[in-house]
Amino acid sequence: MNDVGSFDRFADDLLPVGCRVAMALEYQGSAYRGWQSQTKPWVATVQDALQDAISAIAATPVTVICAGRTDAGVHATYQLVHFDAPVARSLRAWVAGVNAKLPGDVAVQWAQSVSSDFHARFSATARRYRYIILNQARRSAHLVNGLTLVDHPLDADLMHREAQVLLGEHDFSAFRASSCQSKSARRNIHFANVSRRGRYIVLDIGGNAFLHHMVRNIAGVLIAVGSGQMPPGWTQQVLASQDRNQGGVTAKPDGLYLVDVIYPPEFNLPKSPIGPDFVPS
Repeated sequence: MNDVGSFDRFADDLLPVGCRVAMALEYQGSAYRGWQSQTKPWVATVQDALQDAISAIAATPVTVICAGRTDAGVHATYQLVHFDAPVARSLRAWVAGVNAKLPGDVAVQWAQSVSSDFHARFSATARRYRYIILNQARRSAHLVNGLTLVDHPLDADLMHREAQVLLGEHDFSAFRASSCQSKSARRNIHFANVSRRGRYIVLDIGGNAFLHHMVRNIAGVLIAVGSGQMPPGWTQQVLASQDRNQGGVTAKPDGLYLVDVIYPPEFNLPKSPIGPDFVPS
């Protein structure tokens, strides 16, 4: 596995025209209406910001494909994209050059040439999210858009036990947004861990794929149980109901991060530390 922190991987050799480039980026999503470009009406999106920067380096329009479309206000510490380079540029240009054109809340971490059969979305085998809760009586002035404040005590151990009923393959209709366009609500959750780390509570969840608002809806249910608003066992009841109307409040987007995307080892993609950086390990 390549070392994402090594500067010598940003080679100055030109990549050939048509070369497929994989790129990892992180972003603070508060200023954006999600990942995906929207034309009517136009609003700021992460995809537009990245495509504009890449297109400036390429001196021609470039479209990127992402691993997972994040919603408005949602962040990423490890979002993967790919594009086919329309011009010959070096990896250094695709990283340092693109970063020079990006706004400060979006940053490329690395770029790498990949085989033509790599696809940022369809080659991915799993995705991992973290939902970060600041569990204290007062808001933070420093992390105002980077987490979700819950100003009453939460039982993280109880929330963890509740989350275990989500493991495996289930119909997650009760945890999908009413606007979700997925043909199937069945998803396979590989792990769902809740832990207290000082004043933070972290929901760390991974699975083959996620429905629209699924992690935020899971977080909302777990917060309701952890606060005592709903009784232990309610998560199982919501899951079994397959009814979104039984699922309670959708948690705010502020605390949600896409933190990892898993690919088959033959692509040999670099890995980044699981974020976000401010959360104690």
